[in-house]
Amino acid sequence: MTAVPPIVDRAAWLEQVAELRKREKAHTREGDAIAAARRRLPMVEVDPSAKLVGAGGEVTLLDAFEGRSQLFVSYHMWHTGRAAAGQCEGCTSNTGHVLELGYLHSRGVTFAVFCQGPFEESNRYREFMGWEMPWYSVPQASVEQLVAGRHFGMKCCYLREGDRVFETYWTTGRGCEPMGSSYAMLDMTVYGRQETWEDSPEGWPKRFDSNRPGDAFRLDGRPISQWSRIAAGRSDDLGASPVADAGQHCH
Repeated sequence: MTAVPPIVDRAAWLEQVAELRKREKAHTREGDAIAAARRRLPMVEVDPSAKLVGAGGEVTLLDAFEGRSQLFVSYHMWHTGRAAAGQCEGCTSNTGHVLELGYLHSRGVTFAVFCQGPFEESNRYREFMGWEMPWYSVPQASVEQLVAGRHFGMKCCYLREGDRVFETYWTTGRGCEPMGSSYAMLDMTVYGRQETWEDSPEGWPKRFDSNRPGDAFRLDGRPISQWSRIAAGRSDDLGASPVADAGQHCH
């Protein structure tokens, strides 16, 4: 049986929750302070004519703003020729959490995915997953301009002033976690994320082995969110001859 927390009366429980709340509020205030510092960072100019490929063909980075002043880009890692089950589980998790764009739009922010692979193949993945956000492929020539020595999987924020574009912030790794509300919700539950690295009491479930790359985002060989699409009868045929899965996933 899975271990459970000790049982106390409500008064004792409320007392301990109130004590933890002090730390939670301090954490929130520190997060606000970090965000304030982030808003004060300088920025670097980016070529607004950098080419992208969307549903209507070739467009530019400037076009991706859709007329708004800001652009939040999720750089989606892609394994060309690999079957849907072999695509990046971390990027799939992050992208799949972004469903309601109205709140971003209300602040003048456009959200878009810039995918590493060929548009036709990666767009079939988007359709299989049922995602509706703007989706672009990044040609190799633009990779050098936009990724600039970093890697797909990162998140970048841009500001537009007229026809000029500036990059204001970027992050990767666990810095991308704000995109995944499931993790924040799991952190509020008694068993947490159930990953091996977590500091949990003895006997707490730890089903997901963070020592295996990508395992935290996979079940039975597939990115977790693919299973509901398979169950719904959607095709995960990406229209390419699958290559052997090298077992290397982003995380």
